[in-house]
Amino acid sequence: MEKSIFMWGVFIAIVLTLLVLDLGVFHKKDREIGFKESLKMSSFYILMAIIFGLWVWYIKGLDSFAEYITGFLVEKSLALDNIFLISLVFSSLSIPQKYQHRVLFWGILGVIVLRAIMIGLGVQIITRFEWILYIFAAFMIFTGIKMFFISHKPVEISDNFLLIWMRKHLNITDKLHDQKFFVYQNVAQSKTQKMFVTPLFISLVMVEFIDLVFAVDSIPAIFAITQDPYIVYTSNIFAILGLRALYFAIASIIDRFYYLKYALATVLIFIGSKIFIADALNLAKIPPMLSLTITLTILASGILCSFIREKLMRKDNDHING
Repeated sequence: MEKSIFMWGVFIAIVLTLLVLDLGVFHKKDREIGFKESLKMSSFYILMAIIFGLWVWYIKGLDSFAEYITGFLVEKSLALDNIFLISLVFSSLSIPQKYQHRVLFWGILGVIVLRAIMIGLGVQIITRFEWILYIFAAFMIFTGIKMFFISHKPVEISDNFLLIWMRKHLNITDKLHDQKFFVYQNVAQSKTQKMFVTPLFISLVMVEFIDLVFAVDSIPAIFAITQDPYIVYTSNIFAILGLRALYFAIASIIDRFYYLKYALATVLIFIGSKIFIADALNLAKIPPMLSLTITLTILASGILCSFIREKLMRKDNDHING
């Protein structure tokens, strides 16, 4: 019990320190974040996640480390689609880049709480109904297969039901008011003032909603990897912590990772199939290190194939233009 409290205490202390450094030191003032700075910050968060993973190895063993890294990779890969939708939200609501980090920062606080609630509920459900793991696994296989047939057509954010509801039921300002989420304004034909929400607040709600939707995929995926609440939650949060930094580097080039979606789909099918493969082979579970190796190989292949495709397309364009 004392060891468990200590481990959770270390994790919470690290996350709080990173959040304080992020808002209080690195991004004390609202400003645009460049591509190079974004890559540096993203690399820093990935390094912190790996260091934490090595600490998990030291405390809980190699299998736990492999499960943590696998969960981290899957969550990070799923977050790429998340990044694409967030960029659509910001462009649709005309949020300047210098305010986007503020939205993403406060969004991450909501994510930390929401994921804790959802993972906590998931642990309770699995503890009482272990057969639910087979439902999660089947859902992962279905999600992976579905991803193969999702088109690359642009998504229209303005048609989202939540955005439509907020525009109908909330007092929304016509323009931004610096970094404020709420402002008081005079009501038309009245001397009284009412509280209005700004487009910045609307973007924050949309970012939280997007994460909630993606959690439906990511949380069953991590439970299909491990049922250890500590590994489930820490791998999720460390992957999400670096999402803000990764966003500014990846948002403009996300389309170049053409085959990563198919690689991720393959990973989800593999993860979902593990429990059925283990039963067929009379194994307690597929060895975590083997799962990690397969996951890394599939994702790396998707990235490599995407770069090769990009290079070939560039050559064809140069040939046509030449």
